[in-house]
Amino acid sequence: MSRVWQGLLAGVVAVAFAAAGALLYQWRASEAPPDAAAAGRMLMAARLMGVDGTLQPFEQWRGKVLVVNFWATWCAPCREEIPGFIKAQEQFRAQGVQFIGVAIDQKERVAPYAREMGINYPLLVGGLETMEFARQLGNRRGVLPFTLIIDRAGAVSAAEIGM
Repeated sequence: MSRVWQGLLAGVVAVAFAAAGALLYQWRASEAPPDAAAAGRMLMAARLMGVDGTLQPFEQWRGKVLVVNFWATWCAPCREEIPGFIKAQEQFRAQGVQFIGVAIDQKERVAPYAREMGINYPLLVGGLETMEFARQLGNRRGVLPFTLIIDRAGAVSAAEIGM
């Protein structure tokens, strides 16, 4: 192969990688809510049912760094990441970090699972309407797990789909 063809091939490959990178960046950026402060206000205004049957307002955790994880007992990647969340809650609780699990599931399935796993952070439960809520918070694809980090001021500082 001549040097001209090698250079041309290298150029084509570089352009293809650049285009793929740009598409990936655009795709990942679309997962975050368009307005982090508005999404944070929406979350802080929400109330969901706790596994104990009481309505829990997110407002009660204002001023803390929140790690809000949307998950389900039937979701294998969700179950895989929970032990790490349990350890992180233990490690960072004193620094004002609060993990909150939002199960898209049935309370009857979540409570025994939480006991079995030793989950040490609050668990809230919601149905399919809660998945729509997650979409409004930035989960455009509607998949689980979906995790948000809310800063102390109440704005979404990060959104992650998957583990």
